[in-house]
Parts: sequence; C-alpha cells; structure tokens
Amino acid sequence: MNRRILTLIVALVPVLVLGVVGSVVTVPFVALGPGPTFNTLGEVDGKQVVDITGAPVDPTTGHLNMTTVSVRDGLNLFEAFGFWASGEHGLVPRSEVYPPDVPREQVDKSNQQQFKNSESNAEVAALHFLKMPTAVVVRGVLEEGPANGVLADGDELISIDGTPVTDPQQVVDHVAAKRPGDTVSVVYRRGDGEHTAAIVLAPLPDEPEKPYMGVGVGEGGRPPLEVEFNLADIGGPSAGLMFSLALIDKLSPGELNGGRFVAGTGTIDQDGKVGPIGGIQYKMIAAREAGAETFLVPADNCNEARQRAPEGLRLVKVDTLDSAVTSLADIDAGRDPISCG
Repeated sequence: MNRRILTLIVALVPVLVLGVVGSVVTVPFVALGPGPTFNTLGEVDGKQVVDITGAPVDPTTGHLNMTTVSVRDGLNLFEAFGFWASGEHGLVPRSEVYPPDVPREQVDKSNQQQFKNSESNAEVAALHFLKMPTAVVVRGVLEEGPANGVLADGDELISIDGTPVTDPQQVVDHVAAKRPGDTVSVVYRRGDGEHTAAIVLAPLPDEPEKPYMGVGVGEGGRPPLEVEFNLADIGGPSAGLMFSLALIDKLSPGELNGGRFVAGTGTIDQDGKVGPIGGIQYKMIAAREAGAETFLVPADNCNEARQRAPEGLRLVKVDTLDSAVTSLADIDAGRDPISCG
C-alpha cells in the first residue's frame, strides 16, 4: 500500500466514524416546530370538529383554526442539526418535555386529559357567554367504581338523596360526607327519560376510610343539547379558546370571523378567562402557512409573539372570551382590534 492511499484511508476513517455516530446515536433533545392546524368550524375524517345536536346550528364559513406544536423525539445527531438549521424548529432538552422520572405513557395520558378538560371548559365558557342553560353532568365513569354500569358519561344529574343538584361541587361534598358502604339515591336523565339508581359507595383504594362513587362531575349543556369534539391524538389545553369561539359561532346568528381566515390559541376556564400557552412561535408559523391573516394571542404571550410573528399575520391580544368576540366584531366592522403592539 503506497503512502498516498494510506493517507486517504487515514483521512476517511474519522468521516466514516462521524457518519455512523451521527446516524445511530440519539441526542438528549427534542425538536419543536409547527404542528397540524384544524378548522374548528370544519370537518376532520368526515365528522364536524365541533359537532352540535339538540339545538339549531347557524351556518358558518371561513376559518377559526386551532393550532398545535409538533414534538419530534428520538433524534439522531444529523436529524437534530437539520431541524435546528431549518429555522422553523427549535431544540429543547428532552427532559423539559418528557421528565426522566415520569414514564412516556404517563406524560401522554396527562396531555390527553388536559385536552379533554379544555373541551369541557370550552363548552361551559361558550354556554355562559351565550347565557344558555347548563346542567350538572357526568364526566367519565371509572371502570372499577361503584357507579360503573349504572351512570354513563353525559348523564344529567337531577338530584342526590332527594336534594336537587345545581352545582358539581354539591355532589362531591355530599358523597364526601358519607361513609363507605352507604347508599346514595341518584336521579339522572339520559336521553328523554329520567331514571333512579341506588349506588353503594365504595372505599377509596388509597384512603379506605373515605367513600367514592367513581364518577367525575362537571357542568355541561342541558339536554337535549349535546356537544362532541372530534379531534383525536391531540394533547394539552391550548385549544380551549378556539373551541369556545366555534361553539359561539355555531350557536348564534352571523359569523364571528366575517368569513375570514382566523387562527389562534389559548387555554380557557369555565368563566371565559384566556390563559397563556407554550410554543407560540411555532403555532403562528403553522397558522400563516395554512393561510391565516389574523391570529388570536393570549395576553401573556404577546411579548414573545410580537418578536417572532411571521410577516403578514395580524396579532390580536385577548385575555377573555368576551374580548376575543369583541375583537372579531371589530375586524368585521373595519375597526382596529386590540393588538399585541
């Protein structure tokens, strides 16, 4: 082997090693970037994203898009560098998204529960805004709980032990005042019929001296009104604002967006307060690439959003559901809404 070939081989070895390492070894980072965006006034897989039955639904046009952040895990060195160099993604330590002491499945389950809670909050906030009646309803039944097979998700609770039910906390307090083995009589409405059931309270597995019925309770639409949200594989609470706006748009005359393409993000509580979210820069990119001209920004995210807004995207500052509706009305009337500055 002559010296020239030997020199070439020696020079290529580090390159080959880097290639193998770069394509095989994963890095302790995840890539965040623009995720899917969905029109809450439209359909996904043939179903309305926000499906309403039991009440007149007003026709809508245009967009009220919820936005998401994509999370890419298990990156090798080359993939991580590629996302970083793209300009549309950012790298963060994996531990910030998936804490090392928490199983991945538990993190995903928590995110899904947050999303489900955001749906419930969005429904109640919209109904309060519209001054429509609400009811105390069952929000999930534990498979191992004493109410399993008796109550079902969506049942309206009419009374408990003869006392009319007017607030979810009332049910919680009533059960907490009992003992394991006590029987409670529940009157509930399912569909068009009222039913009565006797439920024997069981001891909490971790606190056997305390009783539980095995159901979640919350506020919701009063039957026959039913609201169903049809987005799967989405996590976190940040779709709440856009879900509420979609409900208001569908349950009231006219069009909130004036037929325009509006997108946004923000958590919401049952009183209509809009809260901050993470990944605002990636959500704005996704919205603008989808065609949005206006983006609803939680007030606490305005500083960050203003610094990273894509060209051509108007940022509207919102801190409550009322302010979001007012801003959309201003845009439709040709007035300037409150902006992020």
